[in-house]
Formats: sequence, C-alpha cells, structure tokens
Amino acid sequence: MLNDSQKHPYIEIMDCTLRDGEQTSGVSFLPHEKLMIARQLLKKVNVDRLEVASARVSEGEKEAVSKICRIAEAEGMLGRIEVLGFVDGKQSVDWIRDCGGRVINLLAKGSYRHCMQQLHKQPQEHLDEVMHVIDYAYNRQMTVNLYLEDWSGGMRDSPDYVFWMMDALKDMPVRRFLLPDTLGIINPLQVVEYIRKMLRRYPGKHFDFHAHNDYDLAVSNTLAAVLSGCRGVHVTVNGLGERCGNAPLASVQAILKDQFHARTSIDESQLNAVSRLVEGYSGIAVAPNMPIVGENVFTQVAGVHADGDNKNNLYCNELIPERFGRKREYALGKNSGKANIIQNLKELGLELTPEQTRKVTKRI
Repeated sequence: MLNDSQKHPYIEIMDCTLRDGEQTSGVSFLPHEKLMIARQLLKKVNVDRLEVASARVSEGEKEAVSKICRIAEAEGMLGRIEVLGFVDGKQSVDWIRDCGGRVINLLAKGSYRHCMQQLHKQPQEHLDEVMHVIDYAYNRQMTVNLYLEDWSGGMRDSPDYVFWMMDALKDMPVRRFLLPDTLGIINPLQVVEYIRKMLRRYPGKHFDFHAHNDYDLAVSNTLAAVLSGCRGVHVTVNGLGERCGNAPLASVQAILKDQFHARTSIDESQLNAVSRLVEGYSGIAVAPNMPIVGENVFTQVAGVHADGDNKNNLYCNELIPERFGRKREYALGKNSGKANIIQNLKELGLELTPEQTRKVTKRI
C-alpha cells in the first residue's frame, strides 16, 4: 500500500526566469530588477530554487548575482541560489564563488551529436573535462548539479552515449541530474519512456526535467516527467525563454496540484503578482487568455455561464480565481444576459427591480 509521500510526492520547483527566461528575445533585466524578481520568487512565491544567471556573461551580471547572493545569505537562502556554469576549467566555478554563490548547474553535452558537432571533441575528452570541473567545484565546497544538454535528442538518437556519460558520472559528487528537452522536440509519451529508462538504470538519483515549448507541450511534458518519477521541474514566470519559451510557473503549479496531487512549496496567491512584476520588467505582455495569469481567464462573457455561476457554480472548476489572488468578473456585451448584469450590480452594491434589470439588459 502506498504511503502519503508516495501518493502525494513533493516536487521541487526551480525557477529559471532570471537565466533561461532572460534569453527571451529583447529581454535584459537590470541588476536591481533581477534583485526585485529574485526576492519576490524566494520570499513570497517560495520557489525551492532559483537559477539566476549564466556565469561569465558580463560585469552587470556579476553585480546582479553578487547582490542576490548577499541578500540570500543574510536570509539563510544561499543554498537556493544557482548559477549556470560551463565546462571551462576553473573559470565558471571561480566566477560563481567570487559572486558569493555556492551552487553550480554545470552544462555538459547530453547527446553525441552536440558533443561531436558543437565541441568537436571525442566523448572521452569531454567527459574528462566535465569530471575535472566537478572535482574542482566540489573541492571548493560547492554543490554541483549537472545539465545534460540536448538530453532528449540524446535519448532519441544516441542513448548509448547518454548512458555512457551517466555510468561515468553517477558516482561523482553530483546532487541533481538536470534533463533538458533543449530543442522542445519530444512529446509526453516519449518523456515517460525516457525518464523511466533513466530511473530504472539509475535508481535513487535525483532527476529534474527542463521543458521547452516549441510544440506547445512544455506543461504536458513537465506533468509526464513528474508522473514518471522526476523529483524536480524547471519553470519560468509567464513562460519566458528562448524561442517559444519554457514551462510557465503558474500553469505547472496548478496542473501538478490539481491533476497529480503533488505537494510543492509554492504560495499560489502570489503567482499573479509576480507575473505582473515580470511582465513590467521584461516588456513582454502576457496573453489575455494565458491560463491563471491572463487578463481574461476569470472573466465570464456568455450569459448562460453567469447564470450557471449563480446556480451552485455550475461553470466553475478547481481554478478558483481567489486561489491565485484574483476574482471572477462578468463582461458586458452582446452575449451578456440578465445574470451578467446582476453580478456586476452586486459589485457596485446596487439592486434593480426585475423591470429595470430587463431594460438595462436590453440596452446592453
């Protein structure tokens, strides 16, 4: 019989708005903007982990990471701050340490094609360099998580390479293995197949899944990864990210809780506020029909829907607006009915006679 933790597993949420999300075309956060977003995500939204930058990008990035690390350390949260690092000898590790960081998310190649065609290196040469960086980071008292970049492509086209890498690295001091669908190429059935293969071969290892949304499957793939045994998932606020973006934080939280009954640390009442903050700083408008945080998603237009809400909430689901710090609204227009009018009058504290309501409805 399953115990409660097996029926309702705890899933780590790692937000990478400030790293992967900043790779959205046209988005570049100022240091103080990064700090404001980081504080909101850590203290109010309460994400488990925060990937805040890529190492060695610029002096401005170094300033931002240093500020975030100082504040996180003062508040006992430094272990939740993570920085993407590269297989570059000592350089990324030293950069992160100089900023005050203690967690490196090391980017290694997770497919044979990327290893040979991008690095122009034999797998053993790349592996030796990866192991050198891991050893160096560990000796500098840093936590190491390892990205297997293009892991989905590797599992599809060169699984022997993926398993060869994992066999060599599984006993290294790596806390989490991060499995990205870097090009957004797989579907939920493939996610289930590939994750289960990883877990059967490497039981007890902590795997994160990192989705991209090129086929509009980022949220579905993230759910499939959790159903298959992943213990962590990566998200961004408003789904920001390169090309079509990443899995949106609000949508992933809602589907994990409602469809899978997973436990997370997220304070759902803060999701709309952080969405507005990132929307303002990024300059990327949230689509009005985007689930949870879109302007229109809790607005009923059809009169029959408003009437149903008056009759035991017949047109409501588990996505109650108050849960996310919002409220339901009733639009007025050609599809409106008497029920829409009554709901809006309630908001204004007004009450009309049946005849007055009929006339107002006809006028609208």
